Amino acid sequence: MKNVLVTGGLGFIGSHTCVELLAKEYNVIVVDNLSNSLVDVKDGIETISGKNVDFERLDLTEVSSVRSLFKNYQIDAIIHFAASKAVGESVQKPLHYYNNNVTSLINLLNLCQEHDVNEFVFSSSCTVYGQPDVLPVTEASPKKEAESPYGNTKQIGEEIIEDFCKSNTKFKAISLRYFNPIGAHESAIIGELPLGVPNNLVPFITQTAAGIREKLNVFGGDYDTPDGTCIRDYIHVVDLAKAHISALEFTPNMEKNYEFFNVGTGKGHTVLEVINSFESVSGQKLNYEIVDRRPGDVEKVFADTSKVNRVLGWKPTYNLDNMMESAWKWQKALKTK
Repeated sequence: MKNVLVTGGLGFIGSHTCVELLAKEYNVIVVDNLSNSLVDVKDGIETISGKNVDFERLDLTEVSSVRSLFKNYQIDAIIHFAASKAVGESVQKPLHYYNNNVTSLINLLNLCQEHDVNEFVFSSSCTVYGQPDVLPVTEASPKKEAESPYGNTKQIGEEIIEDFCKSNTKFKAISLRYFNPIGAHESAIIGELPLGVPNNLVPFITQTAAGIREKLNVFGGDYDTPDGTCIRDYIHVVDLAKAHISALEFTPNMEKNYEFFNVGTGKGHTVLEVINSFESVSGQKLNYEIVDRRPGDVEKVFADTSKVNRVLGWKPTYNLDNMMESAWKWQKALKTK
């Protein structure tokens, strides 16, 4: 069975993908620098799967560390999650985002070429579309100027991979442009665990309900949407993890050596709809306030998922209430640990 390197494998999406890989009998090698994750997540992955995971703590921007990794392990395929990912923070710290997100990718691709590793799944984002003119977004939608340095690193990353594929015809790569992952594993053993103040909506909601945060700020109430708040396509993290398995299994059969897919539910929800869903499934009234818009935020975006449904045979299974229920179950489990 294939040995799959999962970079950022102790992060939110990476950890859930490791669980799904192990369920499919893949051997998993996890790399993470623990900048936004905890080593305890490895125990959670192993508890859920009943299988061991090889783990290396290293920084992918350090090429000597990446070279040692490739020498020490037989790697057959890579799923590359490792990246800084907060839109707002990227506006404040652009150089950090360009260094971390772009340099790590270049180092990995160089070592792939040296060691003849030819299957690669890239964690991309709907941010590559910027603020789209037409919704829903299809894969044919033009890339607009990125709204943030984070979004630009994903655009640049895709371009680097596509150019590399043109120069190395053996190399097969898929970029998954996913929308807004939320929720947690049904066991409540792993979930979204931001270090410090959350940058994403749902962990801020659950931490506010749990009394960890005093209040949730909703950034912008005057957008051109039904209730004035931003619209996003929220997808359950387990559905998203399974999309990575579908992509990995498709890479050997690709006719072209580079493909990209939208991964979402195809439905857009406003911030207030997400809050209302949480209040409904949890029975908790949330303390929130609508404040000024946040730099870098896109007004509304949601996916056309017909390509990923057709080509990869993947479809989401969770609705918004399911997602919020699992996120709250995870937050409550954290309070007991």
